[in-house]
Amino acid sequence: MGSINRYIFRTTFAAFAIVLVSLTAVIWVTQALRDIDIMTSQGQNLLVFVGITGLIVPLLILVIAPIALLIAVAHVLNKLSNDSEIIVMNSAGISPWVLLRAFIPVTIVVSLLVLAISAYFAPKGLRMLRDWLTEVRANVVSNIVQPGRFSTIESGVTIRIRERRNNGQLLGIFLDDRRNPAERVTVLAEIGDLLDNDQGTFLILQKGMVQRQQANERDPAIVAFDRYAFDLSQFAGGPQAVKYSIRERYLWQLMSPGADPLYKEQPGQFRAELFDRLIAPFYPLAFLVIAFAYLGAPRTNRQSRTLSLAGAIGGVALLRLIGFVSTVFGVNFPWMVWLQFVALALALALGLTVIRRGIIIEPPAFIAEWLSAVTERISRRFATS
Repeated sequence: MGSINRYIFRTTFAAFAIVLVSLTAVIWVTQALRDIDIMTSQGQNLLVFVGITGLIVPLLILVIAPIALLIAVAHVLNKLSNDSEIIVMNSAGISPWVLLRAFIPVTIVVSLLVLAISAYFAPKGLRMLRDWLTEVRANVVSNIVQPGRFSTIESGVTIRIRERRNNGQLLGIFLDDRRNPAERVTVLAEIGDLLDNDQGTFLILQKGMVQRQQANERDPAIVAFDRYAFDLSQFAGGPQAVKYSIRERYLWQLMSPGADPLYKEQPGQFRAELFDRLIAPFYPLAFLVIAFAYLGAPRTNRQSRTLSLAGAIGGVALLRLIGFVSTVFGVNFPWMVWLQFVALALALALGLTVIRRGIIIEPPAFIAEWLSAVTERISRRFATS
């Protein structure tokens, strides 16, 4: 690797890392705020909250990494152009084709990252997220129920405790069960203990009373008790087999589903997800070629690169839109899943042809003149105001 290649690799990779971390952090925060109820209503601490919401980071990186590479390549090419380095390299006999090869190592790193995440890390994160959320919701009394608060552990079931001792014993328990429209059950108890055994999870209540109110009767039936067991297994869920979705399956499970019952129910979803995973590592290369085709040709400082940058963004957006449409409609129309491969091949072929011939892609003159006139008019209006 020559000095120019090392310089471009360092600059591009640094820009890629900064953009990737920044965009991932911003989008993660917006997604994490939707699950803030894990801390508020379910009584989880900050570590659990960050751990649970952080499991979606691999999935975010899978989507953001090719876009971050596009931004990094556009930034480096724009920097090289503004400093007239592309013109100098072109004058020294370095063709755009040679300059393109300097970006290939970074693109390979990004493609391998996308491949590893799509094949293993993104499904693994989603699986851990499902398991962890199940565990959090299963630990109903010790995590969800907080002293002095009315907590809803399920639609129609409300519980409140006055105090929780250090040994886990509960004091001053109020439990209201309205799940059955024909009967409302209200339980008051002085003491409560959690009991886990082979039969399930139970809340053992002592020294209290049960009030049952039938919907068709005016007066409730009240029974005092010394000891009463309330079954929490229906809320804790108990040990059960977790059924993972298609997105939570590893790449090799999509390639060889075997006798998977979900595959028999939704073969189209499996096919669309498999093709989407297989093509994902090629998007960074396609984004590089499109960006370089628009921005890699030598230009003088007087030639605007704004429209070329807009063209590169438009080309990438169109390619990604075709891939999305192909995945969605490929569920019901098998031939549609191949559309994204055709679009990707055409983008690579056209882009490489433009780069090899050194063609400068510019919009028609009337569009450039119209945009210049609009920009000048807006500038004058702001200057006048």
